[in-house]
Amino acid sequence: MNATGANQPTIQFLGAAGTVTGSRFLLECGDTRVLVDCGMFQGLKELRLKNWENFPVEPESIDAVVLTHAHLDHCGYLPRLVKLGFGGPVYLTEYTGKLAEVILRDSARIQTEDAAWALKKGFSKHNPPVALYGEPDVDTTLKQFQPTAFYTQTQVATETFVTFHPAGHILGASFIEVEFFGKRLLFTGDLGRPDHPLLRAPGAFPEGQFDAVITESTYGDREHDARSTDFPTVINTTIDRGGSVLIPAFAVDRTEVILVRLRELIEEGKIRNVPIYADSPMALRALAFYRDAIDKHSPEIRDDIAETWQGRDPFNPGQLVELMTVDESKSINTPPQPSIIISASGMATGGRVVHHLRGMLPNPKHTVVLVGYQAAGTRGRNLLEGAKEVKMHGEMVPVEAQIASIQEFSVHADGNELMQWIGVAKDRIKKIFVIHGEEGAQEAVVKRVEDELHITAVAPTDAQHFTL
Repeated sequence: MNATGANQPTIQFLGAAGTVTGSRFLLECGDTRVLVDCGMFQGLKELRLKNWENFPVEPESIDAVVLTHAHLDHCGYLPRLVKLGFGGPVYLTEYTGKLAEVILRDSARIQTEDAAWALKKGFSKHNPPVALYGEPDVDTTLKQFQPTAFYTQTQVATETFVTFHPAGHILGASFIEVEFFGKRLLFTGDLGRPDHPLLRAPGAFPEGQFDAVITESTYGDREHDARSTDFPTVINTTIDRGGSVLIPAFAVDRTEVILVRLRELIEEGKIRNVPIYADSPMALRALAFYRDAIDKHSPEIRDDIAETWQGRDPFNPGQLVELMTVDESKSINTPPQPSIIISASGMATGGRVVHHLRGMLPNPKHTVVLVGYQAAGTRGRNLLEGAKEVKMHGEMVPVEAQIASIQEFSVHADGNELMQWIGVAKDRIKKIFVIHGEEGAQEAVVKRVEDELHITAVAPTDAQHFTL
């Protein structure tokens, strides 16, 4: 029986309500439970602690999980859920499965290493420090993956059917059409943009009537910048003073998008041709999947990319150096010559980029370029807001390097793009739930939906239930 005490279909928002992380949406009717996305909370400590809380329902009672895409805030809690008892299938697209394996293994490794480091240095409040999950939990989780084709309706539980549509956000990303006990829903996941340099634009909004749309609102209160001269100017200015450019970037998609842009700028003679280091094993494994999708003419890849670059590498302008080993990575913690370093994670919350920041932030010659969304409480957000020092591995590191923010690389729809995409179906939607945004962004989308589209809109609070 669901939490309302009646055999009526409900939705409960177990994350991404008032924040951009921890996407988890529970559909319930009678004894049927389906979870859409299973993300990890990131950013502020009060959010990160939610990853350690008891899951609101018994994990073994969940019939299936459906994933929109492979980013950590949408799939990163999955091994924990499995560790706690979930044994059902996980439905996802082919490349979401491939990328999720890379991301989840990296997450488990980072957590295990961080716990070991905290034990060694004695700065954890946990005794002993432990990881949320480890590699064995990831191994078990991967066995539950059920790769599913786009545009094919699939039954995932009793009276529950899902259809994946390309979202144009990252490789494999989907918005998901769900039929749940007679109710028709659409989850946008993270909706992409019309002008992604590699992927097709998001698919068209499906035909027919919808009882509810559950939409992200990450950039709902702003418009993205067009391509500007700031990015090449920042690079050239830094190189000319003998410094290096460090770009914290999400390993999946953001690294690929930046490499394509750097290749274009070098070929056009707009930036200095210096070594470019891609320093993230996870990013390099993801890069291989993008190359594979291009070579195979995946339906997600734009036609012009597939035709122009099949059998060639759109990511290498000539001086791309792919760093796999720890020793290779350490060699550029204090770069020996002017260069461009792209390293994960995108919000500087973990991974190799933290070591590069530790080596480069105290030097005013260098520049750190923030190119993606920086959630509240992350090092990236602190740098964006002008912090004079940031904490890394239990120590405070002074910020003397230049900090720049370049937003042309976002692969999230902005407010206008979101309204345009949903707006084509405005007469066919009964209600919109606005999630996956910080408070101001959620409120902005709620207001625009009601004022411009004349649809009832709600920004759910954490753990809130609604009858569908």
